Amino acid sequence: MVRDENFRYSRIMTTVDISGRFDELLASAYDNDRKHVFHSWSAQGALAPVVIAGAQGSRIWDDKGNEWIDFASQLVNVNIGHQHPRMIEAISAQAARLCTIAPSIANDVRGEAARLIAERAPGTLNRVFFTNGGAEAVENAIRMAKMHTGRMKVLSAYRSYHGSTVGAISLTGEARRLDNEPGLPGAVKFFGPYPYRSAFHAADATEECERALAHLRAVVQGEGVDRVAAIILESVVGTNGILVPPDGYLAGVRTICDEYGIMMICDEVMAGFARCGEWFAVNNWNVTPDLITFAKGVNSGYIPLGGVIISDAIAATFDSRVYQGGLTYSGHPLACAAAVESIHIMEDEKVLEHSRRLGAEVIGPALADMAEQRGAVGEVRGLGTFWAIELVEDRTTKAPRSADDMQRVAAHCKANGVWPFIAGNRVHVVPPCNTPTDEATTGVNVINDALALLD
Repeated sequence: MVRDENFRYSRIMTTVDISGRFDELLASAYDNDRKHVFHSWSAQGALAPVVIAGAQGSRIWDDKGNEWIDFASQLVNVNIGHQHPRMIEAISAQAARLCTIAPSIANDVRGEAARLIAERAPGTLNRVFFTNGGAEAVENAIRMAKMHTGRMKVLSAYRSYHGSTVGAISLTGEARRLDNEPGLPGAVKFFGPYPYRSAFHAADATEECERALAHLRAVVQGEGVDRVAAIILESVVGTNGILVPPDGYLAGVRTICDEYGIMMICDEVMAGFARCGEWFAVNNWNVTPDLITFAKGVNSGYIPLGGVIISDAIAATFDSRVYQGGLTYSGHPLACAAAVESIHIMEDEKVLEHSRRLGAEVIGPALADMAEQRGAVGEVRGLGTFWAIELVEDRTTKAPRSADDMQRVAAHCKANGVWPFIAGNRVHVVPPCNTPTDEATTGVNVINDALALLD
């Protein structure tokens, strides 16, 4: 899809005319990137990145005028869409008033962001420690759990991603951790529930839940019930498949933690703030963890922000004991101002309700039809605006589709105006949570056409 060339810069708001300078920078963007930018998770010589010139709402466009519906929300973080005018105004107003202040000083927008986040968290999670992103949130959550319990081991799932810092990548279960080993001492893995590819030979989701919990209990006992500080898990597994836990699983983990004095940490970096139709995904199952990590959707990535929401019991540990952790930019005013406005936008514009409706009435039914029509679809699963289409060579063997096939699907989507999120043998359907219904419908239709290439 090609956008009118004159439209590309029409939404740039500034008090100084920088359009000429912007054109100059845009013209050199690709060359500067290839000469000087080192990209994450990539072999540098194989890259040919698209130069994105602008974005608005659920759409992005490049320097050549090609336009796409952003069905990836970039990295599943632009929950309220691109360039929301209220967000731009809030950040601009805060920048004009106070750009930065040390974390040891009380600040109005920092305190307000913490209040709004804590009020939306379940149970007695009433304190917030701010970080710059999700990996730092995980690092500090496990540090708090260890200090609170006096134990050192932390259990995490094989099918998980928790970040790329030393502690977070050690807890990550997927293969990206392997080249980073050895990592954090005391990091222990377990298998979480995944009914479609059950590690427990379960016949259905109920049996999968029971066997996964029995397995987790056995791992805890095998590692020493008095040695395990925390169990960390994504409330809904994100990058590794959008695995929605069977009913009863999170409650079962809570029971195991309570029995052995283990802290339950829910990683909501990707699943929180409307992505699963609630402020926090755990709210779908009425479970209260001891710590919640967040980032991404808290302010849609407009300014980097993450954090840990802390239970009263853990916070009390540090009433007289020094918490040995901190960041120069913890609770950065620009980031917190963006979070405050984002929460108000989500409430005023009923973004949570819209995300639930898109999942229940638009995306979910469309993907179910896709599973009926397309032989390459092994399973579809998700909720809210958080879905995955798992592609297989054969439905009986469940052999995953090849990387070449996934590239064909991605290429077709991009050629037809949709920017997809491809992870392994899956297409993740993760548009902004406030994506208009017609754009969501267009997006899933383009994906359906792409999958026809594999039939």
